[in-house]
Amino acid sequence: MTAASWQDSLYDLLRENGVDIFSYVPDAGHRILIDRSLADPDAHSVPLTTEEEGVGVCVGAHLGGKRAALLMQSSGVGNCVNFFSFARAGFPLFTIVSMRGDFGEGNPWQMAMGQAVEPVMSAMGIICLRVDDAAEVLPTTTAALTMCYKSGQSVAVLLTQRLLGAKAF
Repeated sequence: MTAASWQDSLYDLLRENGVDIFSYVPDAGHRILIDRSLADPDAHSVPLTTEEEGVGVCVGAHLGGKRAALLMQSSGVGNCVNFFSFARAGFPLFTIVSMRGDFGEGNPWQMAMGQAVEPVMSAMGIICLRVDDAAEVLPTTTAALTMCYKSGQSVAVLLTQRLLGAKAF
């Protein structure tokens, strides 16, 4: 499955599962999801100045009976730690994180936060599901959506550099 095809299928899966609000800080790893949400007249795209605003968008969507996804890069996780307390307070949060600082990373500035993503999110009560291969994207995301919207859990789908490819530095 090509990157464009799994990302298009991922967008379709999110929409089929009622996600109609997409908050994001622009990121190449989420380009297709962002572009699709911008082009979709039935979706709401919310550009953010910083990632923690997206946690607020997701909490507000939940309170309003809607489903939202926060699209961010691993470096943005550090910006959200205080806002992740909403997850500990029982608000379900669904996020897709494009990872940096893992497999094949050449940028030393990405390493620290990339390595901290899972421990930080887990400490804040967010379940992390890693995706290393295109064949895992849809089943993992389906499981995450069920865990979030049926079980009321906060879940992060981590799209690793094995899947996305490491950026040259």
